[in-house]
Amino acid sequence: MDIRTLCLGILSLGDTTGYDIKKMVAEGAFSFFSEASYGSIYPALTKLTEEGLVNCRTEAQESRPDRKVYSLTAEGRTTLETALAHSPKPDKNRSEFLAALLFAEAVAPSRIDVLISDRITHHHKQIALLQALLENEEGDAARFVLQYGITMQQAATRFLEENRFALNTEAPAQAGSLE
Repeated sequence: MDIRTLCLGILSLGDTTGYDIKKMVAEGAFSFFSEASYGSIYPALTKLTEEGLVNCRTEAQESRPDRKVYSLTAEGRTTLETALAHSPKPDKNRSEFLAALLFAEAVAPSRIDVLISDRITHHHKQIALLQALLENEEGDAARFVLQYGITMQQAATRFLEENRFALNTEAPAQAGSLE
């Protein structure tokens, strides 16, 4: 999903700041399916405001700089609905972990075991984080997405646990041996 549609979607949930959008994308439920930096969020919000898809108001804060709060306009909601009417592109599964495993024959089985153990630990942490987000979520759509994420992480963990030794059946290639 492009950053414009992501910002419109987040604003459809309620008024918020660019900082809060970044926090949702970096730490919240959105962090599991999208990436966005301050360097992309703020320009997108500025452009959306210029196009009349988003309104921006300034709120004074005590002992802090004023903050900009963004809200979705009716035209912004229509634009979001139009964008969401198109089928999303297929998911991209780019993984340095999987790329490293493609070359499992080139390293010691103990290294593969460490890689897999580390990845299982990572999945357990992701599951815990998603479950914590789920406990505080009331929206049906967000709960569905979080539950889907938990299920995907659990499936990956189960696969790695059940198949972790499948790559350790051959000795690593000897250095300098290119037979």
